Amino acid sequence: MRLRVWVAAMALATTATVYADDPKAAAAPSADEQAAMAAMMKAATPGEAHQKLNNMAGTWDTKVIMWMAPGAPPAESTGTSVNEWILGGRYMEQKFSGNFMGMPFNGLGYTGYDNVKKQYIGTWMDSISTGMMLSTGSAGAGNTWTFKGTTADPMSGKDMPFEEKVTVTDADHHMMEMWGPGPDGKMFKWMEIRYTRKK
Repeated sequence: MRLRVWVAAMALATTATVYADDPKAAAAPSADEQAAMAAMMKAATPGEAHQKLNNMAGTWDTKVIMWMAPGAPPAESTGTSVNEWILGGRYMEQKFSGNFMGMPFNGLGYTGYDNVKKQYIGTWMDSISTGMMLSTGSAGAGNTWTFKGTTADPMSGKDMPFEEKVTVTDADHHMMEMWGPGPDGKMFKWMEIRYTRKK
C-alpha cells in the first residue's frame, strides 16, 4: 500500500513538472492524489527533529573506552570522527577511524529521523564485522537521545539487545554510551566514546 501511494505521488509530481507550462495538457489531480502528494512532501521534508542533531556535525577527536566484562579494567583508544549531513539534511553520516585491539578500525554510521514513524533511526557498519547494527530511538530531556536495537552475537549466532545514550554537553563536546548483556545476561556498560571538536 505504501509503495502504491509513493508511486502515485511521484507520478503526480512528475506530471505537474512536465505539464507546468501547459495546464490544459494534464487532468487535474484527484483529491486522493493531492492528499498522497501532500503526505509524501510532509514525510520527505527535514524538520526540527533533524535540526536537533546539528551540534553533532563537524570533525571530532575521540576517546574510546571499552569494557570487555563487568568489573574488568577498561581498554582505551583514540580516533577521529567526521560527521556531516547528507541527502539534503535528512541523515547525519559518521565516518569513524581509529583502532581496535591494536588493529586499524573504520566505521560508518547514519542517524536520522523518520517523519512517518516519529522516531530516530540509526545504522552502524564497521571493519570488524559483516553485520549491520540497527536501532531506533527518541529525544529525551535536554540534548539527549536514547536508542535501542539488536546486533548478532558471534558466539551464539542469535540477536542480542543493546542500548545507547547520546548526550550533547555543548557545541564542542558530546558522548555516546552503550550497554549490552554480560555473561550473566544482565546489561552492563560496553563502551563510552567522548567526542571533542577538532580545532
